[in-house]
Amino acid sequence: MAEIRRVAVVTGGLSGIGRAIAERLDRAGFRVITGSRRGGALSATITGGRLDVTAPDSVAAFTDAVLAEHGRIDVLVNAAGIYEEAALIGHSEAMWSRTLEVNLSGSFRMIRAVFPVMQAQGYGRIINIASVAAHQGMAGNAAYCASKAGLLGLGRCTALEGAAHGITCNSISPTWVETEMLQGFMAADVARSGRSAAEVRADYAATNPQGALVQPGEVAALAAFLASEEARAITMADYQINAGALW
Repeated sequence: MAEIRRVAVVTGGLSGIGRAIAERLDRAGFRVITGSRRGGALSATITGGRLDVTAPDSVAAFTDAVLAEHGRIDVLVNAAGIYEEAALIGHSEAMWSRTLEVNLSGSFRMIRAVFPVMQAQGYGRIINIASVAAHQGMAGNAAYCASKAGLLGLGRCTALEGAAHGITCNSISPTWVETEMLQGFMAADVARSGRSAAEVRADYAATNPQGALVQPGEVAALAAFLASEEARAITMADYQINAGALW
């Protein structure tokens, strides 16, 4: 009997944590398809399609296209996300809605789309990229914290409903990860404060007791394990990659 080549979908897979996970799964032998608003392949072996997780029709079309091409979906990684800051009283309705639509409702739509497929297969791995913000309050981040905390609740329900069908659902909650997004924040801090890039980077790293920023590959390594056959009995869990930030 021929060995099944597992098919993995990674939302937000063209940059940051999503890209690192897509590349790691590719190296592990998965057939990887990324979904993003701009679409396009990540590499010669990692294909991609247009996906707007805030639009149900886009989610359905993307999922149908993956199934038409590959016939199955074994792994879903919800890595698409946005981050905006504002004081609580400065949170506009639009900002609140935009953050929850991408970070929480977008993940819900993707899970809802792939769940029947995984159920029919009797196999599935769902991984949600949450944040330490799901576990602690962060001033100026009400929408972001709420969206990531919501992911934990969504994941627990998904894990319970999937348990009898060979479907696991777990989340990963990193602290600051040195992605393009964080590099943009640091560049803005440099421009605003007039300090050097090294000084600003050191300040961000100092928020972690380990004194170093988490690297995307460190998150990807855990995601690859949770996506593996060996992770069958691991479900309804949240793993913090926090560099001691919650101590």
